[in-house]
Amino acid sequence: MEVFRLIHTVKPGETLSQISKDYRTPLVTIIRANPTINPNVIHPSQSIIIPGFPSPDTIPYKIDVSVNNRLLRLLKDGVQQKQYPIAVGRILHGTPVGNFIIINKAPNPGGPFGTMWMSLSKEHYGIHGTNDPSSIGKAVSRGCIRMYNRDVEELASIVPIGTSVSIHP
Repeated sequence: MEVFRLIHTVKPGETLSQISKDYRTPLVTIIRANPTINPNVIHPSQSIIIPGFPSPDTIPYKIDVSVNNRLLRLLKDGVQQKQYPIAVGRILHGTPVGNFIIINKAPNPGGPFGTMWMSLSKEHYGIHGTNDPSSIGKAVSRGCIRMYNRDVEELASIVPIGTSVSIHP
């Protein structure tokens, strides 16, 4: 049986060290999974295997985030299942645009992150709850996607690790 693997496509300016941090995967593990690459010379559009994550193609769910509309949509097999209001990054702390995956989930992370935290495959960014529900619908975070606690708990209960997250303006 074929093992489904996550393939990361290198973006301009990325280093293997940063990719390792983004996926919270030890650098040595990534190097071991990619024996043909030179860890000191990677280039944009190069494919790198990230071990430990399923291929997003094997997961029926996708998350679509519109920063400008402040909406997160949950899709299953391309069909919208749910839509949630969100808060996004404020000026100087914009929500990163691009394609990511959910790499882990942490219930009750404490502080301003509400009752659930889901890390994105970009270091320091995630989808999380809030201890300030009045912030939902606004551009107030440090770049994360903030949701009502009940909404992020529901979302986390549905989507598995490895779910793709597309963030666009």
